[in-house]
Amino acid sequence: MPLELSLIPADSLLESNGDGPRIEICESESRTFFCVLTVYEQIEQESLDVSIWGSADGQSFGKLPLLKFPQQFYTGATKMILDVSLHPEIKFLRAHWELNRWGRGSPTPRFVAGLQLEEIPPMSRDTTTKRRVLAPK
Repeated sequence: MPLELSLIPADSLLESNGDGPRIEICESESRTFFCVLTVYEQIEQESLDVSIWGSADGQSFGKLPLLKFPQQFYTGATKMILDVSLHPEIKFLRAHWELNRWGRGSPTPRFVAGLQLEEIPPMSRDTTTKRRVLAPK
């Protein structure tokens, strides 16, 4: 059964920069995930930057993210693929977010968002691939 991970629980209120909980991915067979960042609520003149970081020990998450989502300004869902199969040392994932607010009104940014990951099952090596030959016209 594919893993389902919540790096930012759905409907989380984000009002300052922060990190989500560290999530262990050792049970993942494919180490490839379908990621959905959903912004449920936001106010005008603000942005949200979300990235996913990996760690071998659950403590040190390095200097560069594994995946960085496009900057968010509006409600909606953004979907991306995270493939950590080429990084066998990675055993933990964590989300990091940064908020920015400008213009008039309250200086405190406010987003309600969530980041869900669903493991993409590994491809079967027993599956044969048939190629279609296009006949000349």
